[in-house]
Amino acid sequence: MGKTDIPWVAEGVRMYASRLVHYVPFEVKEIPELKGVGALSHEQIKVREAGLILKAVKPSDTVILLDEHGSEYTSLQFADRLQKYLLAGKNLVFIVGGAYGFAPEVYQRANGKISLSKMTCSHQLIRTVFAEQLYRAFTILRGEPYHNE
Repeated sequence: MGKTDIPWVAEGVRMYASRLVHYVPFEVKEIPELKGVGALSHEQIKVREAGLILKAVKPSDTVILLDEHGSEYTSLQFADRLQKYLLAGKNLVFIVGGAYGFAPEVYQRANGKISLSKMTCSHQLIRTVFAEQLYRAFTILRGEPYHNE
């Protein structure tokens, strides 16, 4: 949700996206941030965002939410989990929500949830962090030297 308007965060996403296309078809889709929501509650904002999110995914997509209540993995465990998702042969969609998280409808649609940290992170910053972890997972699966363990 929302554009990545912090230049160094956007550059990080672009850098890892350019690396990821060597492993899989990869793209980042940004859903424009809602306008004129000053009078709305956080729950009302989440419901409006949910409509946009759900419109952006296909019924056949495997949807994984990046959510503070999701499962936590080491990089090796995440690579293993990613491989299982990929072997299922469906389009894999990872979703970073807006500043207030996800509405119940989005949780219901999701096939899983991943947490990158118990700490709360900016929904913009997490894009770069996750893109790096996704790249790391692919290098692990290919046996490339990026990950040191």
